[in-house]
Amino acid sequence: MEKRMNMFKVEPEGYNAMLALEKYLTGTEVSKTHKELIKIRASQINGCAFCLDMHTKDALKYGESQQRIFTLNAWRDTPFFTPEERALLALTEEVTLITSHVSDKTYNEAVALLGEKYIAQVIMLIVVINGWNRIAITTGMMPA
Repeated sequence: MEKRMNMFKVEPEGYNAMLALEKYLTGTEVSKTHKELIKIRASQINGCAFCLDMHTKDALKYGESQQRIFTLNAWRDTPFFTPEERALLALTEEVTLITSHVSDKTYNEAVALLGEKYIAQVIMLIVVINGWNRIAITTGMMPA
């Protein structure tokens, strides 16, 4: 894929609006581990090389294990993720693949484990990473 445009240069107001959402996310209760697992999983689904490169590096920097990152695509088949992380990953997949909708089971389990406010913040995180994925993929952003 070739780089198509620099979104910041072409549409700085829109890009800065995305950055404002990202700044909001830094002040939420969502843990760094949860943030990076969600960002990596959504980026795997969407096939965003730029975001995968960035967020796997960030996850490692925050102490995430290589084993968990390497097996994240098969999280259901490993014992490496907590019940809370499993609920977040299921929610991430269903929100990212929204044409199938978010099931009551997935939503209710996530809220029961983590609370409504935390899940509201997680939903915002999922929406934002999906937005970044779409910007990066469409404009041809490539890892350094």
